Amino acid sequence: MLKALKIAIPAFLVGAIAGAAGWVLFSPLFFDQVVDEVVIISDESEVLASGTFRDADRVHQGSGKAAFVRQPGGQIELQLTEFEVTNGPDLKVYLSAHADPASSADVTGNEWVSLGALKGNIGDQSYAIPAEIDVSAFSSVVIWCEAFGVLFAPAALS
Repeated sequence: MLKALKIAIPAFLVGAIAGAAGWVLFSPLFFDQVVDEVVIISDESEVLASGTFRDADRVHQGSGKAAFVRQPGGQIELQLTEFEVTNGPDLKVYLSAHADPASSADVTGNEWVSLGALKGNIGDQSYAIPAEIDVSAFSSVVIWCEAFGVLFAPAALS
């Protein structure tokens, strides 16, 4: 009996830890996170650059529009509209200096900055860009899986 417990308890602990890690990493693949923020472009707003998301590959797909918008107070924000991307673990919104990244190496091999966690994989959303970030230095927006270093969807800006 004691011998069986010495095997069963560690096996249970390893299984519980592996199951929890698997759930955290892979459950986003099965559930969408929908957001619906009000994205404001007024007559006084200025669109500085915009582009359209595309698929990174057959598995990591994205669509919708990205735009740098200067609001009436001078604040610049990144607006994602009609946005949809394959969900995944630890997705972030990056600004990339690469003009049109097609691979993970294109993102990591150039200057980039993170705007933080993706709010949802479906829906309109906006991200305030800190004043110290010069948006003219960035030519694209990418949805990036930080956990695995994978490009999910890029949008070249013009």
